[in-house]
Amino acid sequence: MPSDPTYPPLPTPLVVPVYDNHTHIDPSARPGRIAEGHALDYREQLDRASSVGVRGVVQVGTDVASSIWAAETAAIEPRMLAAVAIHPNDAPELDAAGELDDALAVIDSLASRPRVRAIGETGLDFFRTDVSGRAAQFRSFEAHIEMAKRHNLALQIHDRDAHDDVIATLKRVGAPERVVFHCFSGDTGLAEVCADNGWYLSFAGTVTFKNAQNLRDALEIAPRSLLLVETDAPYLTPSPFRGRPNAPYLIPHTVRGMAQVTGTDVSVLAAQLVSNTELVYGKWDSEPVAAPPTTPIGIIA
Repeated sequence: MPSDPTYPPLPTPLVVPVYDNHTHIDPSARPGRIAEGHALDYREQLDRASSVGVRGVVQVGTDVASSIWAAETAAIEPRMLAAVAIHPNDAPELDAAGELDDALAVIDSLASRPRVRAIGETGLDFFRTDVSGRAAQFRSFEAHIEMAKRHNLALQIHDRDAHDDVIATLKRVGAPERVVFHCFSGDTGLAEVCADNGWYLSFAGTVTFKNAQNLRDALEIAPRSLLLVETDAPYLTPSPFRGRPNAPYLIPHTVRGMAQVTGTDVSVLAAQLVSNTELVYGKWDSEPVAAPPTTPIGIIA
């Protein structure tokens, strides 16, 4: 539980609105992260985001349930697109239970739904998963890569302490046309690899942390045409609110931090981020939404 489990105040709005290309505002997102009585319905989250210059989000699934929620909610919410996947840290347990193939089949079926624009988050995590679970992670990652290519969707990568193996896997299997390193966690070396391959670098609130000079160094040399911004809410809240719950409406702090690092006018950078995001996922209004149900889909817990 964070030291202050309540949401921070609204920031000064951005003049040029941007997109949050990776967030988790589904009801199952990290139970206990938000203080009792402070949970927000996803529509309130999006209303707050809209009020400060965040025009839309990519809601990211990490398992079957959250991926279904993302796909179904994006279908009725014009400010949301969906990404669907099995998180790499869940793959070993599912594999051991003989359930990984069935879970992957569900993700594959969701990938063809309207307003599902990405496969993710998928990848490799050698921080939380030990050696015994890595074979399952590789198998799941490779299956997700193939899905992204087959459905012509972007690929959102979770890469934690596994840079070399993620790169090797992408090159061995063959990367999709659009690859995003979600919550970019590398240094200038990984930034150069991304630049050489045309892979996108998505920066979260971590780029504003005092101990994250490696991220600022990477951001400084990265091509502006490959930059994206995200929250990864409800974690990774940008300074000056690190440790409190994160939300899409807090992304202006990260955009302003990125502008300072790159020596770019905030509105100029925001316009570039919008262009990049739409190149990866398409436009939020290019597919119609369905009529919403009469009862709420859920709230953040």
